[in-house]
Amino acid sequence: MEQDAQGSHFPARYWHRLDDGRLQCDVCPRFCKLHDGQRGLCFVRAREGERMVLTTYGRSSGFCVDPIEKKPLHHFLPGTPVLSFGTAGCNLTCKFCQNWDISKARESDLLNERAEPEAIARAASRLGCRSVAFTYNDPVIFLEYAVDTAKACHAAGLKTVAVTAGYVTGEARREFFAHMDAANVDLKAFTEDFYHRICGGHLDAVLDTLVYLKTETEVWLEITTLLIPGENDTDGEIDALSRWVVSSLGPDVPLHFTAFHPAWKMCEKPPTASSTLSRARSIARANGIRHVYTGNIQDTAGGSTWCHACGALLIGRDWYELTAWNLDVQGRCRACGTPLPGVFDASPGAWGRKRQPVSIGAE
Repeated sequence: MEQDAQGSHFPARYWHRLDDGRLQCDVCPRFCKLHDGQRGLCFVRAREGERMVLTTYGRSSGFCVDPIEKKPLHHFLPGTPVLSFGTAGCNLTCKFCQNWDISKARESDLLNERAEPEAIARAASRLGCRSVAFTYNDPVIFLEYAVDTAKACHAAGLKTVAVTAGYVTGEARREFFAHMDAANVDLKAFTEDFYHRICGGHLDAVLDTLVYLKTETEVWLEITTLLIPGENDTDGEIDALSRWVVSSLGPDVPLHFTAFHPAWKMCEKPPTASSTLSRARSIARANGIRHVYTGNIQDTAGGSTWCHACGALLIGRDWYELTAWNLDVQGRCRACGTPLPGVFDASPGAWGRKRQPVSIGAE
């Protein structure tokens, strides 16, 4: 690992010098322009002298073995454990952030665990995980660390998962997603007003990432939209969002509608009603999306996978627990033989719903 005397300040990629002497970060569409000593909005990409650095390389806010369904990914190695970790910071400013203690933290407040890429891969293998997930905060802001860890994971026979808002530039995303096997992208809403007012970003950049993933990569893609009462939960917006998914990405990209719980700067909002999620699921299915899920609530029908051709139950779920498995060894419906899009083993994993915090500092 190419670190200097400051330990975790790793030489960053994707930046260039401006005519006025500032350095512009080119990882995400914010294009932060920095004088010496300044940090970007994400707080973890910074200018030191005449270079840009990543200040969180090799440092984590913690590790946990999760069910893969928690990411959420319902069509990627169901029932298997995934080693999840993040760092600190974020390149969006979502007022409803559910992980605000991580995404809004200064890294010195939070990053107590050192973990080199090879140590993460060894730990995931030792713990019986099939994959490693870059999550909790957005991995595009720690791109160099995520890419090196993904390389170590692939060398150890492990898959890699990105949980991301997809707010990344075209050049940076090519390298980042070239090392990912699956991604769940947060499509936070379907209006520019919401992205600008609530998230401090722009919708088009996220839509570009989704189209890129579907049309130019082999990354398995699923989408999550957190429905917030009074903000992005109208029938019209859900209709427009789901129609866009079908027309731009196709009917086989799974879409998860998940429930908001009051957090960060939106504590005055009520939690999302289960009826809102069910209504959204009905609208999206009527528009042609074949696999639509509800999340953050107990809904066995909305959390399970059904054959779009014959209606048979393919994968039953109760929260993150698998309760039924009706796929053959080739990932087809046992009732009618229709293939289920996704990445499946011949049999499901048996990890269940448990979460297991782990420390890998001694690895």
